[in-house]
Amino acid sequence: MARFSPQVLDDIRNRLTLSDIVGRRVSYDRRKSQPQKGDFWGCCPFHNEKTPSFHVDDRKGIYHCFGCGATGDHFRFLTEKEGLSFPEAVERLADEAGVILPKLDPQMIHEEKRRASLYDVLAMAQQFFVEQLQGSEAAAARGYLKSRGLTLETQRRFGIGFAPRERSALKQYLAAKGVEHDQMAEAGLIVSGPDIPVSYDKFRDRIMFPILDLRERVIAFGGRAMAPDNPAKYMNSPETPLFSKRTVLYNAARARKAAHERGRIIVVEGYMDVIALAQAGIEEAVAPLGTALTGEQLQLLWKNADEPILCFDGDEAGLRAANRSVDTALPMLAPGKSICFAFLPKGKDPDDLIRESGVEEFEDILKEKLPLYKMVSIRHFDGGVFDTPEKKVGLEKRIFSDIALIRDQGIAYHYRQSARIDLANFFSVKDNRFQGKKFQENLSEAKIFIGSNTLSRVVLGFIAEFPWMVSLFDSELTRIELGNQAFIEFIAAVRRLVIDDDVHTISELYDSLPMGFHTILHAVHGIPERAVREGDDVSRYARERGYKLRMLFPGLRLDPSEDLLRQTMDLHMRKLFLMSHKKDIEEAWKSGDGMRASALAIEYHRSEAEIRELEEYVTEQYDDLRKLVDTQTAA
Repeated sequence: MARFSPQVLDDIRNRLTLSDIVGRRVSYDRRKSQPQKGDFWGCCPFHNEKTPSFHVDDRKGIYHCFGCGATGDHFRFLTEKEGLSFPEAVERLADEAGVILPKLDPQMIHEEKRRASLYDVLAMAQQFFVEQLQGSEAAAARGYLKSRGLTLETQRRFGIGFAPRERSALKQYLAAKGVEHDQMAEAGLIVSGPDIPVSYDKFRDRIMFPILDLRERVIAFGGRAMAPDNPAKYMNSPETPLFSKRTVLYNAARARKAAHERGRIIVVEGYMDVIALAQAGIEEAVAPLGTALTGEQLQLLWKNADEPILCFDGDEAGLRAANRSVDTALPMLAPGKSICFAFLPKGKDPDDLIRESGVEEFEDILKEKLPLYKMVSIRHFDGGVFDTPEKKVGLEKRIFSDIALIRDQGIAYHYRQSARIDLANFFSVKDNRFQGKKFQENLSEAKIFIGSNTLSRVVLGFIAEFPWMVSLFDSELTRIELGNQAFIEFIAAVRRLVIDDDVHTISELYDSLPMGFHTILHAVHGIPERAVREGDDVSRYARERGYKLRMLFPGLRLDPSEDLLRQTMDLHMRKLFLMSHKKDIEEAWKSGDGMRASALAIEYHRSEAEIRELEEYVTEQYDDLRKLVDTQTAA
């Protein structure tokens, strides 16, 4: 039997005006709205828009967005916008409306009293743990918290406490408060049973973290062991009438308000990560409780943001956890609902990263998040060698088998389309390396190779045109792969001239560079051709010095600043490294190291995003410069 009858719900709706409830979150458009008719329009609170398409109809008691399709009533608005459960929304609005909710039946009353007593027991346990953190026995625990950078205010906000080493400290404390043995056991605070002569405290010598429900009531605990040899470093309460770890997220109550305000929610691995992020100003973080993300937890996340960001370590364990999340999410995908992934540097968690590099570094990683549809492909880099049609088809089959798990056929269609594009790009990797030849023997092949690789030509041409860049990019130039020993020796020769002979201009380079390198110099830069006179006219075949580089990169004709030249060189160097990164991925597959290949692929996509952002900026700078030159020419 439903706890709230339709009559009770209608009574609440009739007493409260929907536009008043929605108006706490939405500013109505005065020109478009007609308050006297109960007709209101505003920008939708569920998606970003500039033109009001969100309609509230007081007469029908319904809101609807003509942009994203969001629809609901008084209770739906609170559950969707504020993350409340339906009973919580009913109770809140009943209080506002002055509606007395019906009493529960005897069985439900008994159950509610039983649950209420457990809340009281857990609240007493929480008070005990907080008090114990101030005692002499907790000195090491306080030192640990200080070493992790947690302020006293942060410890207070999250209710952090300490469980002493004694076997029965908490049990004796609660017994003195009149708590019965069965209540302690049912709350998961003691270990007892037919085969245990004397029950004892479940948590001992641990830093304690209270786990709250969405109404911010303590329902369980997590404890971190202080003893380094304790095999269970972290331990949670067992399943109880109040607590099921499959359905609970650590910090969900506090995070949901920030999540709705910022339009995102971040999932990290542990309590300390959540607390460190909150202390750094990122309040919208939660953590599963020692398990892989469950379907119930994902539904809870989607109530707070359409695309939760799952944050993992970039090591193999992090990748395995990400793969389990992919398996959970695929069958549950719905229009507008997905997940994405942010991978931290290997061996780092959010707490480490923020303390060492600041919150800005963490935010930068979140900006490079990887969408779910990319992860579906990346996770199948499983060590196979995809160098035959049969092996390529096998890879495709595994990816499309995953996509078949998606129940929404519209979403599945677009995943298939994206996978086909990814696979086409994936199989187009080419290895242009030359091996086993001497410098002089490579010159003719070098011409061919350079002619097919604009990136390499621009990088080598920039070194010739601007030798001073060698100092700026010294370490990078020693690591790039250009595919030929002759090119490496060309860079080394220019580097020696810059560092040892103080050569810093193109004229000095032409005068000093050994003749053996002039074949490459001409290919990447353009040695000037002598004018051949035909009567009184200079031949149209005469060329200026550097003409080939300017054909490859016309932006040089705009006379860019040194700073823009540096950014241009940086962009091309990054692109070359990205090509090398692809080869590393191939080698990992061929060696059978699938997890390393997956990790490299994630780094590849992260680098690709950074390059795309830099390229947009550099292109914009050249566009502005071109407009300026055009204006000056016209004048």
